[in-house]
Amino acid sequence: MAPSPSARLEARISPETKALIQRAADLQGKSLKDFTVTILEAEAYKIIERHQTLKLSCEDSEAFINALINPPEPNPALKSAVAQYNQSIAG
Repeated sequence: MAPSPSARLEARISPETKALIQRAADLQGKSLKDFTVTILEAEAYKIIERHQTLKLSCEDSEAFINALINPPEPNPALKSAVAQYNQSIAG
């Protein structure tokens, strides 16, 4: 079985920061590399999830549901846009 490809990541950090990270890795019984990769990966997933998840307050959620259940009447601009669209696909 062929080894999986890997990419290299390097960073310059202060000796104090490295010592802090090493201490945390030691407390978890992990190598500095394994600890760093695990933490970076977990944080990356959290950040991506936060940016991809839409969170609404209770008030916003209620307004959204009410708009779906009882949509407002289309305004003149929307009616005009629909008419233009219908003409463009019919023509």
